[in-house]
Amino acid sequence: MEKSNLVSVCRVLEKKEVKELRKWVNSPAHNLRQDVADLFEYLVSGQHLHSEKHLEKERVFQAIYHGKTYSDAEMRQVMHFLLRVIENFLVYNELLRDEVRSQTILAKVYRQRKLTKLFQKTMEAGWEILRKQPHRNHQHFENEYLLQFEQFNHLSSLGRTVPLNLQEVSDSNDISFIINKLQVGCIMLSHQKVFNTNYNLGLLSPVLEFVENNKNLLENPAIAIYYFTFKANTESDNEGNFIALKEQVRLHGDFFPLSEIRSIYLFAINYCIGKINIGEFNYIREVFDLYQQGLSKDIFLENNQMSRFTFRNIVASGLQLKEYDWVKSFIEQYQHFLDENHRDSFVQFNMAHLYFEKKDYTLAMKLIAQFDYDDILIMLVAKTMLLKMYYELDEFSALDSLLGSMNTYLQRKKVMGYHKDNYKNIIQYTKKMLKVTHYEKEQILKLKQEIEAVNPLTERKWLLAQLDKL
Repeated sequence: MEKSNLVSVCRVLEKKEVKELRKWVNSPAHNLRQDVADLFEYLVSGQHLHSEKHLEKERVFQAIYHGKTYSDAEMRQVMHFLLRVIENFLVYNELLRDEVRSQTILAKVYRQRKLTKLFQKTMEAGWEILRKQPHRNHQHFENEYLLQFEQFNHLSSLGRTVPLNLQEVSDSNDISFIINKLQVGCIMLSHQKVFNTNYNLGLLSPVLEFVENNKNLLENPAIAIYYFTFKANTESDNEGNFIALKEQVRLHGDFFPLSEIRSIYLFAINYCIGKINIGEFNYIREVFDLYQQGLSKDIFLENNQMSRFTFRNIVASGLQLKEYDWVKSFIEQYQHFLDENHRDSFVQFNMAHLYFEKKDYTLAMKLIAQFDYDDILIMLVAKTMLLKMYYELDEFSALDSLLGSMNTYLQRKKVMGYHKDNYKNIIQYTKKMLKVTHYEKEQILKLKQEIEAVNPLTERKWLLAQLDKL
């Protein structure tokens, strides 16, 4: 029973939900079976949900049926009924969370039952709720379309001579669709770059053309933000798109729920990272500024936690700008928002990175030597720090061994396309750098030209700096 869907769902219920669900389960409107209510009480009592012993089917069966001979079929049936009751509760609560949509559904019910006054009152309430909502994202305009369409259904039932709101229906439908299509297009584009895949973007091309032929649409913040996000990431040479995106986020970022504006910030940051990866290091400051803006608004916290990858990227951007005191303060202040399972090792890794950038190699090496982590990319970053320290300390025997182990690690682990190519290039050009001496000026120049041209190569700046020292 421990691995059942029922137990999985019950384990993620919050205390408030358990309290509300108890009323739901015991209401004859939602459940007529006492054994279902008894099973619910048993599961949410004490630590039963987290005790393998207390989740044995035979033990649970006896707790709810008291001395009855165990029947697996009966046990599976009561579990099934309880799961359905809980699912209905979750669906109901989720529906009520969207107040405008709930009002629209209620208005539809009244319209179908020809309760015109109640219909009009409910529609007015829906419009008022929509008007007062702070967000102006896709969900807002989809709800506007649903209200307009429900109004159309009402008007069209009043007779042929009644003016219809078809233009408003069409316009709100267009706005909702354009925002949604641009948003999904940005997500697909981002996913393509990370996972080295290609998607058919469908109607996105005519949508972009439509927006460009109707510039007034860019007065809608959601359309503007996703339009400039997509254009910035597909026309990276045109910096104007990125500047326009930043301005839209500055002016209208509060129009989006936190989860959505977080994604928008990450789209902007990923654009900057793409520029940095091809040698445009002035974008490091842009990344750092975006992270600082996001931190000031708690954008990067989700359920009071920060992704360890976001944590690392914030540290890395600060270190690239030599903002050492700021980074140390950030690690101390935000480490408590990391997941407990990763907190200690991740703080250790980022402190090692800080000491490394400050050239305190003794402390950095000590921390990295103790570091053991299951994330492939974090391990590769740690190995790259070691690579640089070994080279700069002339520990060439240790460096040669490390390069070999990194190569084996890349072959053995499932490293995604872009990252695999990047680390293969780091290994390759570090090996080439080891083979040239300061007497071979021609070879040094040739190697510099290769390093400047190859992509991806995140350590381009460091490699060129070492060649300049020869």
